[in-house]
Amino acid sequence: MAVVLNRHVVLLTFAFTRFCSAGNLVANREHQTGDIPAIAKYFGTKTRYEEINPYLLNDILFVNKTSLQLQQECTPVHISAVIRHGTRFPTAKNVKMMKDIYTIVTKTKRRGLGLVDDISHWDMWYNDTMDGQLVKKGRDDHMNLAFRLATAYPSLFTEDSFRDCRMKFITSSKHRCVDSTLSFIEGLVMKYWKMQDWRKDVHCQLEVNDDLMRFFDKCERFVVDVEENKTALQQVDLFKTKPEMQGVLDKVASLLDIAASDITADLVEAAFYMCSYDLSIRNLKSPWCQLFDQEDAKVLEYASDLKQYWKRGYGHEINSKSSCTLFHDLFRRLDKAVEESERSGTVSEPAAFQIGHAETLLPLLSLMGFFKDETPLTADNFAQQGGRVFRTGHIVPYASNLVFILHRCEGSYRLQLLLNEKPLSFPQTDDPAPEYQHVKNLYSNLLEGCDFKKECKLPSANETVNPIIHEL
Repeated sequence: MAVVLNRHVVLLTFAFTRFCSAGNLVANREHQTGDIPAIAKYFGTKTRYEEINPYLLNDILFVNKTSLQLQQECTPVHISAVIRHGTRFPTAKNVKMMKDIYTIVTKTKRRGLGLVDDISHWDMWYNDTMDGQLVKKGRDDHMNLAFRLATAYPSLFTEDSFRDCRMKFITSSKHRCVDSTLSFIEGLVMKYWKMQDWRKDVHCQLEVNDDLMRFFDKCERFVVDVEENKTALQQVDLFKTKPEMQGVLDKVASLLDIAASDITADLVEAAFYMCSYDLSIRNLKSPWCQLFDQEDAKVLEYASDLKQYWKRGYGHEINSKSSCTLFHDLFRRLDKAVEESERSGTVSEPAAFQIGHAETLLPLLSLMGFFKDETPLTADNFAQQGGRVFRTGHIVPYASNLVFILHRCEGSYRLQLLLNEKPLSFPQTDDPAPEYQHVKNLYSNLLEGCDFKKECKLPSANETVNPIIHEL
């Protein structure tokens, strides 16, 4: 098997060797044991997958087949999945902020303050070289996910399909995504099929495709109007000045016995995420967790969700429209599977797996109308948004996955949708597997339009663009 990167080919056997060696270098500090902090479910995009599927803490390979069964007599013919990379180290930017708050806390050497003592004795082991790399837990995330999906839909995960290169694997160019993809494959090869000799006779390709998996980088209008626009996230900046956030800052400053002027929202967020990283990477309840109770965590979670809402979700229309390419790619695969199944009864590509980022999934989910609150998230309505559906920790934790399963049923094809291995109903229907044509009718405007080049083209000087909230 081979990796295709910018039209260059690298043998997958070599990729696996590099991948396993690199993993061993960063695994030596992981997998300590500790209690789960009460704030674990409020970490936004840095939430563990197990927080939304807690049964996996008891059995990491458990599959709830009852919840996945359809009422109709059907046969699955194709599966397509868009999957976020697994648990990762903090980025270099995150590490800098973490070091800054650690230095502020420890430089004064305040003794006698139990929490400060605990933090002073805490090992600041994060460093710039980690820079978002996949950790061992992240590799396990994908190996186990592959095993569970194969267990749920075994007819779509045959060893012959893999050996014949009829299973498609596509990834973002980021190393954490490439390594997650390799882990997913390893979960199938070594854990599910228990193949021993696959390296000798499998000559397939792993495709690195940023046009699909990092479409946001390719969308000029998104880059200019949102990514590089300081006003695009003004609601996020405004929330940092609100009483809710200021209350958290004052409390943290008091607990650490430092001047309130020495603390910022970004530094408090760094402390919050040190708790999350220690839990997700090391399975350790960090002393940093003691700074926050659940009410504090809800405020910090909202700050994170607010950023994702305005940068990747419904806040700006171009956020979702930037995913048009991926949306059309998914439905082309489904259309092809229907056409081939009707013609010959077999499908040439029974499975396709596309590994990207939270920033890949959130725009796509928004484009398709999921998790849209009646009232937009703003800096002023934190209290009213306690029951919001746009909660990124529930939607796109590490290894989050949006899975489309096409079924051939009597008289029609039906499309089942799962988010994080749980049924997700399409908008405007409660049917867990509506007819495929009904789904296409639901998204007819997007299927007939949603032109990436048109949506992502910057307007000319004499054109004006009105910012609007995307409507399905």
